[in-house]
Amino acid sequence: MEALEPIVVELEGLIDNPGESCQRTGTIDIASYTVGEKTFELPHGISFDAVFTNAGEGILLSGMVRAEVTGICDRCLDPASFEVSSELQEYYLFHEPEHADEDEDYEVLGENRSIDLSLPIMDAVVMDTPFVVLCQPDCKGLCPVCGANLNREQCDCAARAEEERVMGEDNPFAALKNLKFDEE
Repeated sequence: MEALEPIVVELEGLIDNPGESCQRTGTIDIASYTVGEKTFELPHGISFDAVFTNAGEGILLSGMVRAEVTGICDRCLDPASFEVSSELQEYYLFHEPEHADEDEDYEVLGENRSIDLSLPIMDAVVMDTPFVVLCQPDCKGLCPVCGANLNREQCDCAARAEEERVMGEDNPFAALKNLKFDEE
């Protein structure tokens, strides 16, 4: 995975004026990212539209992140594409709360009065990446016996396996297959 360059937004003028907001839009030129052991390609990078609003006690970051993503189908191993369209939603306090609970999750605006957008953007992309990636919703996958891509071709492995299961020697009724009935 490529390292995402910091996207620093200076907020000095916004901090002094409650209720004001500013907007930043752009595209991050990144070719890929990794979730777990899977690597995904970003042919057009990641576009973002972010709004910073002074909410009195902190800065509210809201917006959208969008990207076209390509990866590998988890069933058939063909290329698979999907869209990421995720919300940005963060809140940065001006000062650490006096009675902060250690279980609370919050960010404090740093001394430099700026926010790095790269982490919330990548978090949004990763959170909107599906756990199971499919080339199509009804992907048939690969045959576990011969490896044929069942989206493109049919094999008779399943039928042969069923016949062997029914007619095989490990079936308790297999002895009956040779039973001859007298027809009178």
